[in-house]
Amino acid sequence: MHCIRCKAPVSIFLGTASLELTLADFKSHITGSTLVGIGYGYWGVATQSMSIENGMLAGGLCAVSGMLPDLDSDSGVPLRETSMFVAAIVPILMIERFKDLGFSHEAMALAAMLLYLGIRFVAIDFFKRYTVHRGMWHSIPAAASAGLLAYLLMPSQSEAVRIYKSLAVVLGFTVHLSMDEIWSIDMSHGFRLKKSFGTALKFFSKSKLGNVSVYGKLIILLWLAWGDRGVVDRIRNRARQERTYIAQPIQGIDFEKWIPWR
Repeated sequence: MHCIRCKAPVSIFLGTASLELTLADFKSHITGSTLVGIGYGYWGVATQSMSIENGMLAGGLCAVSGMLPDLDSDSGVPLRETSMFVAAIVPILMIERFKDLGFSHEAMALAAMLLYLGIRFVAIDFFKRYTVHRGMWHSIPAAASAGLLAYLLMPSQSEAVRIYKSLAVVLGFTVHLSMDEIWSIDMSHGFRLKKSFGTALKFFSKSKLGNVSVYGKLIILLWLAWGDRGVVDRIRNRARQERTYIAQPIQGIDFEKWIPWR
């Protein structure tokens, strides 16, 4: 198998046969995380009593999260596509959070627009300026931070569903890191580790500032997530109140006096 777009194919020799693999690129990452996401969604529905909707959403989150580590790319397709996906999806996932904050429909629409602009043109610019490709954003604590951020953004009536969807983000992120490590093994001439090996699935980097930054954010997110557990009860209570509010007027109507032939 040969890819004409790849200038440096990697060959795996198995006896007399050889299998050539291109370097892991954007399409490879999104394909890998999507396949894993399909399996994760199926596992949730088949064995964890998740609804089909939640299973499909978790699979989609896993697929999209496979692009998140590429936010530290300075330019190109990975950064452009990832920033567009994240900016579009995050406001949608925050509907329950908006409701918990008491936003009206108009306020939700305004918040969604501001979030899109903030992520697309402010947060992404921050990543371009203050991150280094294959720095600490390509790491295990960064994957955990992404999962905790998803946990905070996506409150739910069920804590199990909330954790299930948050783990989908961690899984997709980790798939990307794992593929980076796999593609860092050069088997074209025996077995050789490239310089990039060990720069993705890591807990620390050579940059002390980068280590302090990523673990500081992780601790803050852990603290926020621990204090946000009460949102589940608030969402449940609001759902009960909405059902009661809808049912009471219907039960109170005297339908008999509206029948003209009586």
